[in-house]
Amino acid sequence: MEARKNEKPAQQGLNIDKKTVIGIAVILAVILFVAGLLTQVLPRGEFAVDENGSVIAGTYEKDPDYRMPIWRIVLSPVLAFTSGNAVTGGAIIAILVLVGGTFLILDRVGVLKYLMAFIVERFQSRRYLLIAVMVFFGMFLSSTAGILEETLTLVPIAVAVSLAMGWDSLTGIGMSFVAVAFGFTAATFNPFNVITVQKLAGLPIFSGLWLRLIVFVLVYATLTGFLILYARKIEKHPEKSPAYKTDAAIRDRYPMDACREALQDPDIARATRIFVISLGCVLAGTVASFVLSVLGARLENELMTTIGSYASMGCMAIFFPIGGLLAGRRAGLRGKKLAGAFWDGIKTILPVVPLVVFILAITYVLDEGKIMHTILNALANAMQGIPPYGVILLMFAFIALLEFFIGSGTAKAFLVVPLMSILCDLLGVTRQSMVLTFCLADGFTNLLYPTSGLMIIAIGMVGVSYKNWLKWTAKLFLLEGVISVAIMLFCVWIGYQ
Repeated sequence: MEARKNEKPAQQGLNIDKKTVIGIAVILAVILFVAGLLTQVLPRGEFAVDENGSVIAGTYEKDPDYRMPIWRIVLSPVLAFTSGNAVTGGAIIAILVLVGGTFLILDRVGVLKYLMAFIVERFQSRRYLLIAVMVFFGMFLSSTAGILEETLTLVPIAVAVSLAMGWDSLTGIGMSFVAVAFGFTAATFNPFNVITVQKLAGLPIFSGLWLRLIVFVLVYATLTGFLILYARKIEKHPEKSPAYKTDAAIRDRYPMDACREALQDPDIARATRIFVISLGCVLAGTVASFVLSVLGARLENELMTTIGSYASMGCMAIFFPIGGLLAGRRAGLRGKKLAGAFWDGIKTILPVVPLVVFILAITYVLDEGKIMHTILNALANAMQGIPPYGVILLMFAFIALLEFFIGSGTAKAFLVVPLMSILCDLLGVTRQSMVLTFCLADGFTNLLYPTSGLMIIAIGMVGVSYKNWLKWTAKLFLLEGVISVAIMLFCVWIGYQ
């Protein structure tokens, strides 16, 4: 029995598709070049900022004597780790490494097969309920607690379950990562966008919740309906999936007969229970992170808010690999074999690390090049004299575009919200409407741009090309765009407060 468990198949863990990684790396390299070029040709300038780092309206000044040195652009992938984004970037890379090592252990000892078979047997006769439940779970966690990076752990399991149900890997990504990203779109009291933006806009925390709850229901119904209709289509015509060819290899790794055999193995069952307990600890950490963030915001305690911001990622970085290592040990891996399996898993995820570095470099160049404030000032001037309905749509478009360069919702908030709050007062748009517009523009764009590192990693795990990803999500983006526009216009119409 132990010899069978310790046998090393040809493919295990997270097998990142090299073509996907190379293709996106080329795109990011071009973006980095363009960003560097813009720092040389656009006017440079900055707003003054207050003690919290927020932009102060009316303080923009050009800096004609400054131009970012070319050598700093060339060395930006290295210099990016001296910037304020280094901690976040380093944390994402660390999580990737831990996820890669842990999943190979879980795959090698049969825990993933056990989880697949268990879920499939429970939902075989209620398969579409599974989609509805998983989408709600992902959206709820991100809408309230603001989890995002942590959900990378859900993607491989969701994809494997989706294939076992007769769907494809895109449906699995939809039930996990897409659901979480859309939870940011339909944020109710997410500490990283709603609470932060409301604080910067001078609004009471949790105010305006009634409309955000309605938005959550609308977005949830749209995403769930989209996935169920797509899953039905793939059941009838699997060859119509953009991921049909790449899914074949994953299906071969998880044949249902082998998965059902894992259910009968008591060692694998115990190992799975250990891992599930570790996931419970991660979830508890996420709840604690949310509570600390909210209390910190209410009490204006910066230390508490900071701890809350990183607590969920810390819990995942601790409990997830510990659970995987203990599960591997309980299922028969010991000593060098256990360490070797973890290292093999790390090697499977390493190809995506340079992509994260590229994204950090792009952000570094734009920030150090002093052109983001120039763009923001130009937008503020352009909005003068435009009717409120046009203003709110322009705000949405600008925040969605800014996501291309600045993925962090909190960083965008400190950059644009103080100025936009004043513009709202001058141009007849309520600040509460601006908060909702910010969330709508910040959320679903996490799935759109090649500068979204987490999206790249999610599709890279299953070998989906960026082109096929855009093809699959086009209708979904269109639906959410129409809903977003309708909601924003409604906000202006009722004077949403």
